[in-house]
Amino acid sequence: MSNRLLWISDLMLLAVAVVWGTSYGVAKIALAFYPVLGLLALRFGITFLVLSPSLFTLRGMKASTLVGALGSSVLLLGILMAETFGVSMTHASNAAFLISLCVALTPLVEWALLRRRPLPVEWLAVALSLAGAALVSGGVSTPTLGDALMLLAALLRALMMCVTKRVMRDATLAPLTATAIQSGMVALGSIVVAVVFMPAQWQPLPALAGHGAFWTSIGYLVLACTLFAFFAQNFAVKCSSPTRVALLMGGEPAFGALFAYAWLGEQLSAWAWLGGGLMVLASLLATVPGFQPRIRARPDHLDAHPHVAPNEMVSAQAEVRL
Repeated sequence: MSNRLLWISDLMLLAVAVVWGTSYGVAKIALAFYPVLGLLALRFGITFLVLSPSLFTLRGMKASTLVGALGSSVLLLGILMAETFGVSMTHASNAAFLISLCVALTPLVEWALLRRRPLPVEWLAVALSLAGAALVSGGVSTPTLGDALMLLAALLRALMMCVTKRVMRDATLAPLTATAIQSGMVALGSIVVAVVFMPAQWQPLPALAGHGAFWTSIGYLVLACTLFAFFAQNFAVKCSSPTRVALLMGGEPAFGALFAYAWLGEQLSAWAWLGGGLMVLASLLATVPGFQPRIRARPDHLDAHPHVAPNEMVSAQAEVRL
């Protein structure tokens, strides 16, 4: 892929880190009016409706690609469920640090599934990101069940990134279509879980009149934190590597802390500021030329031969770092 397109995807991912960093405070406002599963169903349901015209491309898609897209959607649902209930069962500092472990787990999962060994500079960026997350969050205090769920969410994030990378190799699957499929599955899954297991989470929607803060929050969560963010992630992982994507979005906790300081009036320690700087530095380090391995073409006929040696199984897109 061209360097120009790679830089565009990098900038989009940095924007996602900023947007998702602000999403916690915005979601907190919305959750004051509506329960968690109902909010997830509403947020992703609206996104699915907006993107539904992109589903017309499904007619020419391979069955294996569709199955892969549905699989990544199930992983996303699992991530959101684990995060949602994990946050409610542990300290915020624990949750922030543990979810950041996705940055460290992604290179390992990519190595195992996609057969791409992480570069030394990637491990340096991972170490900086984890150190920064520990300083921002204060590390992990007494472990709880919620901590286990957050760790599971981090692992599922890494796994989803690599599964999406493999699925997006099919040129017939556009990033918008992948986002629509993922949104529809998350909305449907949230509704099923709420109705079957947690009926208290399924309630009438707040009226438009008198609930401006709620609907404004929903608009931001749908347009910025879901539609744009997941499209950007799918677009970037199509032409980059899962590790690079994870590192560029690894500054999310730092931007979240900055948003809490500037918008919500929360105070940050000097250590938190230092940690945020390390996380941003790690994200920027992911853009250096050393993260861009030499591109090799992947002939179409290799897709039909799973026995081909791993060093020959290189994507038509750049198998870039993460």
